[in-house]
This record gives sequence, structure tokens and C-alpha cells, in this order.
Amino acid sequence: MSSPPAYEVINVPAAGQPGREELRQQCYDVRVEVFHREQGFPLDTEFDEYDDEATHILLRVLPSHTPVGTIRCVKLKGYYKLTRLAVLKDYRQFRFGRVLVESLHAHVRAEARASLLGEPAAAGSTVKVVAHSQLPVKAFYGKFGYVPEGEEFDEDGAPHQKMVARLSLSD
Repeated sequence: MSSPPAYEVINVPAAGQPGREELRQQCYDVRVEVFHREQGFPLDTEFDEYDDEATHILLRVLPSHTPVGTIRCVKLKGYYKLTRLAVLKDYRQFRFGRVLVESLHAHVRAEARASLLGEPAAAGSTVKVVAHSQLPVKAFYGKFGYVPEGEEFDEDGAPHQKMVARLSLSD
């Protein structure tokens, strides 16, 4: 594996904030390339009701600012959901998927701690993150502490496994 190119990770601004639409479109472009063009999923399954309120994270190589990876975080009742992790094929060798998952985890921890209103997290406090993993990448999620939960299921025509991680909130 060659050395990774310089890169930046950007938390796309929230709805209504300057720069959101351009950066979110860059996330969408990566998703379409990976899930629709490369993997053959129908385009109409790529965008859903969560896109407007989700936190989108974008990875771009420098100095060109070329978007090469993205991940999406959806806050649901009682847990967060890791979705739409995509890295362009030519850049997977640089382990940018790991960088994106770690960035999402940092976002989740920060948001969960902020919801404690300045109180320190109790010892052993965790926050739950769920991912629906395509079967060939279950081991990838396992490296981050995700464990399978329940039976395999079909999602958008491909077999998936629910994977769950509990991230520590204490320092």
C-alpha cells in the first residue's frame, strides 16, 4: 500500500447553514458512484427521508479537494445509525473507510456528551450506534467493536446484517 494522499474530513454544515448544499452534493456524488454505478443499487433507493436532517461527513483529498469518501449519521430515538459509508474504489487502499467511521464515532460521542448539559458522563456510560452492514464487510465493522445482532436480512436487494456498537462516553 502506498502512502495515503493528504486529505481533509469535513462535517457538512447543518440544514440552513452556508456551504451545506455544495458539500452535501459532493457526498451524494460519492454515494451514487459507489452504490449505484459500481454496486448496481437502484438510484431511487440512494436518497431517503433522513438526508435532510442527517449529519453528512465528507472526506476530500488535497490539494484538489476531490471528494472520495462519505458517511452519514442519523440520530434516531435512543440510538444513532451509521449509514451510507462509501469510498471511491481507487481510494480504498488508503483506509479512508476507517477514517470516516472514526470521524462519525467522534461526532456521536461529542453530540451525546453535549446532551448531558455539561455534566460528566457516568462511569460506564455508552451510546448505541447501529449499522446495516453488507455481508462482505461485516469484519470491517467488527474492527470498531460492532457485533452482529439478529438474523441476516434483505435491504435493497442485497443481504445485510444489523451490527451494533456501544461507544464509551467516559474519557
